[in-house]
Amino acid sequence: MTINNRKLIGWLHGEIKTPPFSSDARIEAGCLLGRLQEGEALSMPHARPMAVIGPRCHEFMNSEKRKKLEAAGWEFGEAADFLNLTEEEKAYVALKLVLARKLAETRKHQGLTQKSLASKLHTSQPRVAMMEKGDTSVTLDLLIRALFALGTRPRQLAALL
Repeated sequence: MTINNRKLIGWLHGEIKTPPFSSDARIEAGCLLGRLQEGEALSMPHARPMAVIGPRCHEFMNSEKRKKLEAAGWEFGEAADFLNLTEEEKAYVALKLVLARKLAETRKHQGLTQKSLASKLHTSQPRVAMMEKGDTSVTLDLLIRALFALGTRPRQLAALL
């Protein structure tokens, strides 16, 4: 099932106990889950592969199965629901993902490689890759400066918001 072209995620309410997320961890998880909901295949950045479970997670296939899972205590919704993000955190995650996608789109539209953009920005290709993924180590300031370096005008940037 999708909402606005974003796949819903599911979690078992009240069964999995973890320590509270720090604000930074919530933002990072929000960015990663948002990318998953948009259909991007991600590796697990802070976890070991679990081959016994399977190579990938899959969305639930039909509403009947979903109803059974909901009756068993599972909940379905957006990453922000799962992480209990505040409105400010939701806006921050959304803004970061929009800017990261726009950077990749603009670079590709201009026929630049990540390496050539890195040279233009006086940084490395892996850093540009992290920028385009919305990595937590990348600031909004850096994303905006990179977009300006590619010729994005302030009005164009404002239109993204």
